[in-house]
Amino acid sequence: MASISRIKDLGKEFPLSSAVTEIIGEDSGGQRIDNFLIKRLKNVPKSHIYQLLRSGQVRLNSRRVRADHHLQPGDAVRIPPVRMTERNSSVGKRLARSQFIPFEVLFEDEALIVVNKPAGVAVHGGSGVSFGIIEQLRAQHPDWKFLELVHRLDRETSGVLLLAKRRAALVELHRQIRAGMMEKRYLTLVKGSWRNARQSVKLPLNKYVTFHGERRVAVITDDKGKKEGMAAHTIFTLRKSFRDFSLLEAELKTGRTHQIRVHLAHLGYPIAGDDKYGDFALNKELAKRTRGPRLERMFLHAFQAGIIHPATLEKLSVEAPLTEDLAGFMSGLDDTDKPLHP
Repeated sequence: MASISRIKDLGKEFPLSSAVTEIIGEDSGGQRIDNFLIKRLKNVPKSHIYQLLRSGQVRLNSRRVRADHHLQPGDAVRIPPVRMTERNSSVGKRLARSQFIPFEVLFEDEALIVVNKPAGVAVHGGSGVSFGIIEQLRAQHPDWKFLELVHRLDRETSGVLLLAKRRAALVELHRQIRAGMMEKRYLTLVKGSWRNARQSVKLPLNKYVTFHGERRVAVITDDKGKKEGMAAHTIFTLRKSFRDFSLLEAELKTGRTHQIRVHLAHLGYPIAGDDKYGDFALNKELAKRTRGPRLERMFLHAFQAGIIHPATLEKLSVEAPLTEDLAGFMSGLDDTDKPLHP
């Protein structure tokens, strides 16, 4: 069976010294496998990636696959060993070391590791990022035989991130996610005055690609006013009200791409600092404000995750406190603030 590469030597064998089997998550569902591989293998020529596909070295669910095949959540993609030239591998080695970032380990045992992901750091390489949390952990722990993301967080989202150190743990936690057993709660600050103490939002989401090739998600209504797409369910609870903003707790019942961001934007309460679905004029003002702390990134933090531990079968709940930058910005908000947009 293929195993995860540990990047034992970030020189001659970077990026993959052994075969990797990756389980496709919700965020990669619908993506072509060639594009998926191009993002995963940033320093590998496209011609070589297509050769791997044509020769059958890349396997999807243990079978050969065409380059234009669209992936589905739960698919198992086997990526064969990929070696680089000495020149390119030395670049990879310097890049890996230079991009190590500090983060807090919230929980760890033989089956799991839970980290407090900083904002601005990708969970994995791809989409213009060659080194993410998982690549860093693999490089720092070459003795680990397996390491995979249990779920993902957007690059600008901070907070609790779970990774599995055993394949059995990954399979079980993915089962819990599909069954709606995993608890994922976020804190977010939105523009406007949220009305309800607790509100359940069920709005289906659709993925699309912009004219510039960027992936986006939206709530789309057909000609008859019916909303169609992937089912998405979020429960919002009002934590605190300010003159111009509301602090909400968001509980995910499904795990669609950009789910919280799109639900809130569609309802007219964009997340402060959201550069994709937010109020861009407001974001610019918050980043340059002279009175009180500035907000220079999206106010979205994964503060709690709860699972049934795949080995002990006991309930495990892990929390990450609100980051200093977000807490500092919120401390400057009170009822005496002059409205930003009278």
